Amino acid sequence: MPPLPLIDFLALAFFLFAWVGYHFYVDRMSPRKRGLNAMMNTYRIAWMEQMSRREVRIVDTAITGSLQNGTAFFASTSLIAIGGAATLMRGTDDVLKVFSDLPFGLATTRWLWEVKVLGLAAIFGYAFFKFAWSYRLYNYAAVLIGATPPANSPHVEERQRALMRAARMNISAGRHFTRGQRAFFFSFAYLGWFVSPYVFLLTTAGILYITWARQFASDARDALLREERHATHEQIENH
Repeated sequence: MPPLPLIDFLALAFFLFAWVGYHFYVDRMSPRKRGLNAMMNTYRIAWMEQMSRREVRIVDTAITGSLQNGTAFFASTSLIAIGGAATLMRGTDDVLKVFSDLPFGLATTRWLWEVKVLGLAAIFGYAFFKFAWSYRLYNYAAVLIGATPPANSPHVEERQRALMRAARMNISAGRHFTRGQRAFFFSFAYLGWFVSPYVFLLTTAGILYITWARQFASDARDALLREERHATHEQIENH
């Protein structure tokens, strides 16, 4: 097996470092500056608290079903993408000929092309498993919602524990969905490698910035922050 060209190796290493590094930054190393997902987790808990007070939980089952449907859609899309990657692998010779006829050309070998396609298939495979597991977790969350004692139950502590179990399961399902969606985002960066390693570096940096901005500098996060500041301001005035 021939060695990977240095520039391709560096571009791939930067891609993996950006993806894994962003994962640890968002999920484990940013407690002070909460991202949009972390802020939404508090509302997932609030949702379960409201659910536990409702006698009829049709709204909660409808929301859970909607979340499951979205997860199932992305899982199906992942399988289609894996099939597309397999098609690229099967038609390597034809694809290389098409790319070589393009104005910018494509200086690559058959071996390097197959490595790129296998990497793309691995990304979509990872996304599929994340979405499939998220779908299963939403199933568990639906069961836990159904198992939460009613609002008029005398066992208050048991109801609190039940709603927190449902909330944690819901948060876990959302976390795995986010990781699968993140794989989709970084797959767009990975496509730059099919053009050249230099484009790969640029697309990785661009996707890294976009994903960071959506978590920490988006209007959606600002909307939640404004509500939290408003609630804090009201609490101060009331005291």
